[in-house]
Amino acid sequence: MTQKDLIIRDALAADLPAVRSLLVETWHDTYDGIYGWRRVAEITNAWHSLDALNAQLGRDSGVFLIALLGEEVVGTASARREPDRAAMLTRLYVTPTRQGEGIGRTLLQVALACFPDAPVARLEVESQNELAIAFYERMGFFLQRQARFDGREDTPNTLIMAKRLVMI
Repeated sequence: MTQKDLIIRDALAADLPAVRSLLVETWHDTYDGIYGWRRVAEITNAWHSLDALNAQLGRDSGVFLIALLGEEVVGTASARREPDRAAMLTRLYVTPTRQGEGIGRTLLQVALACFPDAPVARLEVESQNELAIAFYERMGFFLQRQARFDGREDTPNTLIMAKRLVMI
């Protein structure tokens, strides 16, 4: 893959089945060893259903992007603006067979560029997802604190990571 072959654009309703497939595949690849296949299936069925994904399209406060190589959806990223103007990365996944090719880095850069006045970017990452933590550290993020995803008790342990985007 070369960067010129990669297209990043807003997700459309017609893209959602491919996005869901990518998310299910990536979640199983990443989290089956941590939570087990059944729990991962429950999470992906709830968080990545077509209805849940469709509800995220066209939000004024955020972006929902896909990365394409030809006609294949190989990555997705979502982010939203927080009340303190921070850019909150809510999703960044690349299909397992394409990880390490720069797709995640490019998706991250494009997603954060959608919030040019954000002083900081934040994200939540599963505390046992060592590959993702290492990726975000390479991208300039640092650990802020440990938490539960969205503060809910029924969700995985997460780390809150942040990166300064503009000088205040």
